[in-house]
Order: sequence, then structure tokens, then C-alpha cells
Amino acid sequence: MSDKKLFSEFTSPTRQDWLDKIQVDLKGADFQKKLVWKTDEGFSVQPFYMKEDLEKLSTLGSEPGEFPFVRGNKAGDNNWFVRQEICGESAAEANKKALDVLGKGVDSLGFSISGEQLNAEYVQTLLNGIYCDCVELNFKVCPKHALELAQILVAYFAGKGYDPARIKASIDFDPIKGMIMKGKDTESLIATGKALVETVKNYPDFKVIAVNGSALSDSGAYIVQELGYSLAWGAEYMKRLADEGVKGSEISRRIKFNMGISTNYFMEIAKFRAARLLWSKIVEEYAGNDKEACKACIHAKTSYYNMTLFDSYVNLLRSQTETMSAAIAGVNSITVTPFDTAYKNPDDFSERIARNQQLLLKEESHFDKVVDPAGGSYYIEVLTDSLATEAWKIFLKVQEEGGMVEYAKKGLVQDDVIASDTKRHTLAAQSREFILGTNQFPNFTENSDGKTPMACCCKCANEETPYKGISTSRLSSEFEALRLSTEKAKKQPVAFMLTIGSLVWRQARAQFSCNFLASAGYKVVDNLGFATVEEGVDAAMKAGADIVVLCSSDEEYAQYAIPAYNCLAGKALFVVAGNPECAEELKAAGIENFIHVKVNQLETLKLFNQKLGI
Repeated sequence: MSDKKLFSEFTSPTRQDWLDKIQVDLKGADFQKKLVWKTDEGFSVQPFYMKEDLEKLSTLGSEPGEFPFVRGNKAGDNNWFVRQEICGESAAEANKKALDVLGKGVDSLGFSISGEQLNAEYVQTLLNGIYCDCVELNFKVCPKHALELAQILVAYFAGKGYDPARIKASIDFDPIKGMIMKGKDTESLIATGKALVETVKNYPDFKVIAVNGSALSDSGAYIVQELGYSLAWGAEYMKRLADEGVKGSEISRRIKFNMGISTNYFMEIAKFRAARLLWSKIVEEYAGNDKEACKACIHAKTSYYNMTLFDSYVNLLRSQTETMSAAIAGVNSITVTPFDTAYKNPDDFSERIARNQQLLLKEESHFDKVVDPAGGSYYIEVLTDSLATEAWKIFLKVQEEGGMVEYAKKGLVQDDVIASDTKRHTLAAQSREFILGTNQFPNFTENSDGKTPMACCCKCANEETPYKGISTSRLSSEFEALRLSTEKAKKQPVAFMLTIGSLVWRQARAQFSCNFLASAGYKVVDNLGFATVEEGVDAAMKAGADIVVLCSSDEEYAQYAIPAYNCLAGKALFVVAGNPECAEELKAAGIENFIHVKVNQLETLKLFNQKLGI
């Protein structure tokens, strides 16, 4: 057999060869404007990468399970915990539900306990029949009661005779979250962390300090913001407890990062890889040669921010790709948010689907078998390095201001996240950030059927607080409010497409206009085309049109728009689909309404509703 390498007779193209070919295909268009993606994370992404792009990266050179853990904490496989949040009116009810889902593929449970309920009897009832050494247990409680909960749990585990080394558990103790999200003065509670660590010292895998970066993600933060602030968040706990005399390696072993997952598929894979890399560098300063202590324990949760009330099954597509990102990136555990969470408490059906989304990735796609399958991808390796670089800038900026607590006191992290949320809502209103099923390709025939957005049930929402908090809404919320108001109208508005002239242009603009107007809940009526504007107007009146949209080419609007407007004679709202050169002439004739890619879709639809008396 020849030892000649396969394809050795072919010359490998150089970067310049690719660029030359691309320039030919662009036919003179600007390469930077057409193909270079300027991300919201602070760096640009090229349309292609080559092996030589990896030569300068600092993220390479380690294997899975090796410091700095960019390729994951695990070396043997890529298994993760499938977690489900358990809700119940009582401990007995929550216990019954937990026992049920443990037989359906779940191996990680999340319990929320109010301070008023917390006592040993409650915990005993909650965990009755659960083999605590065979499942991961996670608890949320008010930070003021976290130490009490830890003491009760340790006593419970000891009383049952569990081997401490087999217990995998966590308590969501995160006073800094209260400062950032609610503006509360919870700084003094951070000192409780020392007693928490001491309480669980014999339990090597009992996490008692949380970093809830997912709260920022669900408030509209960009990926780099969530990553940079989460690192500073965790570093604050490291420093505070180290100052209290707790050993650095012991602190890091007690921290769990709870992070969100957006629909930016490859960027999210890179985010989790970069998080492990940067966290290992931070902990190394405290733990020295104890490399095992440098592993970041990350729980990932699919996004609530991008969930929608209308066309809610699209939420399944979003959460599935999000789950894939986290799984490929090698996180420790995942919660899939049920698809109906935006408008109701999840039921058995939606919770079952959420569980199965993870189980499909494990049992049918075998995502749990291969460690860091993204490793070596030129694109993802560059994204990992770029995200790490930009996130580190945020981390250093926070340190310059005195750390995460001081940064939160000044309202700087809050201002940054709120600004991103505001920007994203503006982009969504302009259809520059797509929300499938909401501002892009809505379901034309869907009604809410009584669905309304879930209201905030936080008891502390009206409390006076010393610091700024973060109060944001889901990305689709304004479009949903508009559509719900349309549904309340006495009559569903009818938008009629008066298609005329160029076949290509009238079809394209009719399709655009139907999607544009259906986003407000209007009934859209498309047409094949009319020979005259008079014929089109007559058909519109027979269809009971409240809005008539003229769809043609820019050149033909000079011919058709004014006659159609005059023929309609104010019997319906007249709209031109496009922004033709003759727009000023049309406006002078009394035509006011134009829809195209550069208008603010949300504000335009609000204006139409106002003109229609809705």
C-alpha cells in the first residue's frame, strides 16, 4: 500500500486564495460590510477561519479534564445531570412529584423552600423515599435561612447514614443577586458563607454558594456581559471568604455557577468553554497548585427572556438548540424551561416535553458520550478566545471599581444590563432582532385563547431599596401586548393586499406586508394580482378591508399609488409597501403610511391600531 497522503496532489488554498475568490463572488461589494459579523460581544467574526488562526490562541494545548479546563472538567464521557424544578404547595406534594419524575429520566431535583416553611420535619417529608446518594439535590431558600437549611440537611444525611462522599447537593446562597436584581442591602449576609462552608466541610460535593449569572441573561444581558459579571461575582465571594480565613481551594469547591443559555448557538458553546478557562485562572491565584479546585461547576438553564406567548411551540425549537449548546460545551447540569412558562405554570405535558428534550440528546443523539466535540473547530476556538478576551475586560473593569459589590452599589452592572435590554427591545421593534413567530413569520390564524403573560409574583417588588435593581421584560412582551389589545377590538382588522404590476415585486412585498401586519393580530388577505387599481379597491371593499396595502414595484408606485389612494377615498387605511423614490410626491398627495424594512415595526403597528380606534 502506498504511504502517499490522501489528496497530496492537491495544493491547499491560502487565505489570499479564498479572499480573492470571495471578492470575485461579491462582484465589487464591500467585504467588511457584507461578510464580517460585528457582534454585540465587542468583536468581529470573519466569514471563514483556517488552521493558522489557531496558532496565536491561548485556549489550546490541554486535553479534556486538564487545567485550565477549557475542554471540560470531564475526561471519560460528557454526561450531565438532567434537572427539573419541583413545585408543590406542600412538602408532601413536592415529594410526590419528585418521586414521580425520578422514574422518568430526571437525576437532579430543584426544590424551593420558603423561610416560613423551613424546619427539620419539612425537609424530612420533602426527601422521604428519595435516595439522596443517587440523585443531585438543589435547594433555593432566602439567604437569611441558608445556614439553617444547610444544618438541617447535614443532620438529615447523617441520620440516614449516607456516605458524605456520595452526596451531590447545592444551596442557592447568593446575597449579591439580591443587590443586583432587587437593589437590596444584603452585603452583610455574605459573611454567612464561612459558616456555610464549615457546615458542609465533610461533604466534598456540597455547593453552598451560588453565582446566578442566569438572572442577567434573563434580563437581556449579552453573552459577554453575563460571562464577565459572573466571573467578577464569583471572584467577590472568593475574596470575601478568603479574607475571613477560609482556604481558597475550599471556597472554590463550594461555588456553583448558574448560567443562562441564549439562542446564539455557537457563541454559547464558546461561552461555557471560556467560563471554565477564566475561572481556573482566577481560582489559581487562591488555590495555588490545587488544580482540581480550579474546575468551574456550571449549571445551565435555557432562556426565559426569549420565550413567547404566541406560537409558543416555537419555544421548543429555541430551548432545544440552547440545550444542545450547553451539552456540547460540557456543563455539569441543565434545566430546560418548559415551553409554556411565559403564560402559565407548566403542566405535566410541558414538563414531560422539557425532560425529554434532554433525554433525546442523551439516549438518541449520544451527546453524553463524546467530550468536547467542538474542540479543534477553528470557528469555535476563535470564538472562545475572543469571548474570553472581552469578558476579561469586563472583569478587570469591575475590579478597578472595587469588586462586584461596589459595582452593584453604584448601579453600574444594573445600568449596563438595562441598556442592553433596552437596545434589544428597540432592535426587536425594528425587526433587526428576530423573534420567530412574533415579529417574524407569525401564525396568521392564531388567537391567544385566553393566554396572558405571567405576572411577577415577587413579594418584595414594592419594597424601598437602597440600590438600583433590574426590572426588564421578555423580548416579545411589547408585541404580545399589542396583539392582545387587537384581539380585544370589536372587530378583527382586515389587511388586504392590493397586488398589481410586476409579478416578482408584488409577490415579495405582499409576503413582507402579510408578515408585518399579522404581527399585530390583523387578518391578512393576500391576492394573486389585479389588472387595475379600481378592481383591487372593489375587491378590498367586498372583503371588508380596514387596511389596504398597495404592493408593486418602486417604479410602478408613481403610476398606481395616487389613483389607488383616491379611489379608496378614505374608506380604509391606505398603506404603500416600500420606500420608493417618489415617496415625497405620494406624501404630498396625502399618502401617509409606508411599511418597509427600515421602519419601526412595533411603533408603526401601534400607530395603525390608534388610527383604527383600537
